[in-house]
Amino acid sequence: MRQLLRTLAMLAAALLGGGIIAHAEPLHGIAMHGEPALPADFTHLPYVNPDAPKGGKVTYGVVGSFDSVRPFIVKSMRTTARGLADPVFGNLVYEPLMQRSQDEPFTLYGLLAETVEWDDERSFIQYNINPAARWSDGQPVTADDVIFTMELFKEKGRPPYSTRLNRVEKMEKLGPLSVRFTFNDSSNREFPLILSLTPVLPKHATDADNFDQSTLEPGIGSGPYLVSDVKPGERITYTRNPDYWARDLPIKRGIDNYDEIAVEYFLSETAQFEAFKKGVFDIYPDGSATNWTRGYDFPAVNSGEIVRKEYESKIPSGMYGFVFNTRKALFEDLRVRQALTLLFDFEWANRSLYDNTYTRTRSFWDGSELSSYGKPADEREREILAPFPEAVLPEIMDGTWTLLVTDGSGRDRKVQRAALTLLQEAGYRIENGRLLDANNRPFTFDLMTQNEGQEKLAIAFQRSLAALGIEMSIRTVDDAQYQQRSQTFDYDMIMKSFSSSLSPGAEQINRWGSASRDQQGSFNFSGAASPALDAAIDALLNARTAEDFRSAVRAYDRVLLSGHYVIPAFHLGKSWVAHRSRIAEPEGEAPLYGYYLPAWWDKTAAP
Repeated sequence: MRQLLRTLAMLAAALLGGGIIAHAEPLHGIAMHGEPALPADFTHLPYVNPDAPKGGKVTYGVVGSFDSVRPFIVKSMRTTARGLADPVFGNLVYEPLMQRSQDEPFTLYGLLAETVEWDDERSFIQYNINPAARWSDGQPVTADDVIFTMELFKEKGRPPYSTRLNRVEKMEKLGPLSVRFTFNDSSNREFPLILSLTPVLPKHATDADNFDQSTLEPGIGSGPYLVSDVKPGERITYTRNPDYWARDLPIKRGIDNYDEIAVEYFLSETAQFEAFKKGVFDIYPDGSATNWTRGYDFPAVNSGEIVRKEYESKIPSGMYGFVFNTRKALFEDLRVRQALTLLFDFEWANRSLYDNTYTRTRSFWDGSELSSYGKPADEREREILAPFPEAVLPEIMDGTWTLLVTDGSGRDRKVQRAALTLLQEAGYRIENGRLLDANNRPFTFDLMTQNEGQEKLAIAFQRSLAALGIEMSIRTVDDAQYQQRSQTFDYDMIMKSFSSSLSPGAEQINRWGSASRDQQGSFNFSGAASPALDAAIDALLNARTAEDFRSAVRAYDRVLLSGHYVIPAFHLGKSWVAHRSRIAEPEGEAPLYGYYLPAWWDKTAAP
């Protein structure tokens, strides 16, 4: 049907425009819904200091390692040097066609592409490369580079880059600096924006034959920095390119302020924080409530050398918790998953382990208008869900559902009775202090954890489960094993965090779509495979208005919550960062998506 609509639109355009496709208006920016907030003549992004001083240096610290400076290949999925094409640090070497605004739900402004063109149906998008765009060796960026990159990624790249041409019917060079992508029936309204975020590589300076091999040899990019030093697995240093082509563009004013950026690697979070305390690196985003509350009594904080800041969250909570692997027979029954959800005593854990810092998560988009929690389904939601009458629990459909609140004792009898009733309905009974099924098999399973923080919460959950005769073993493994087993779904239960944004899109297919259930390496950790989830994802991807999009996401949220794929743990309503006092950030509120590191600077730099 979507392809038919596109075809009709193209025929209408031909009749009106006298050609195959009517000429579209060149645009400086595009938005998923509505129009970009900034006009074509904007001078800088609203969340930067356009007069930030240039100079100085910053060092970031990350947990992990690396054996490659080629971030686009399968062999480097977990071991690539950070910063090369990493928007968190600023796409230092390889740049995309368009850059995302951090202050709008999903809006892109031109970078390598000076302007873009598309139609109302989004059946195509055309990129018009900025004539000033240059590679670090001085060669111009061209349409041939874009085509070369897309073809190379399809043949030898890693997901998601390797699959992007699957949605493209035709890729055409319209001139030295223009390339058009016409989409096929598998595309959706979000995909042109996703395609626009693809980094571009230089055709003349890329070894296509060996592209799928790891390397520590720095490549040529169009970004603001050059790789100047590599210490394998330990440190990578970037130095400003003095001839960077986009330094005066409005999209880049007040960004890329350091002369030198280094990234240090650590084997654990503990080693990372100890290194920060000693001054090894400069900025520490802290995700631990316990550490933020108790871990900063050391000289650099007391002297003012280290500054601590809190940022109120403006984006949805995401979902962090215990993920059932429903591929396992033990967790196929919804009633079992509901029972174990009841047995997680958030109130006890929050008070005893985290000083009541956290908030219980009640939706995959908690804290935003996209959340279904506490809201009855509207007419559009019911229309999406009508073909799947069993997919959403009645109390979730009408907005009356809530997670049970315990008395905080860690052994709330009313909660235990409710959980036991569900387990008995599923065929279990307690005998001699153990929970047994109809075949006298004990209810036992493993929980795989990654670090001490997860293990601490897991032990609290283990204690609650034991009260009903459920034996949960905790297996804490190293990062390499955790990643390998995660990618092959080799676990009973796992602790995971699913980030969320105000513009959920195609990434949801890889998390919850039926097609990703048996695709190793996908993020479908739960093994979800539901026609209702697929329909809701399709609805949110193809929503034309903000209202339809909101309804589609809420419907999707209801199906996810009804499936009890995850035992919701908690989230923070804020984010925390500690940094050296010589590092500064723009005044005023942080943008919609939170503090933006590429806009920070070194105060000791010359004015």
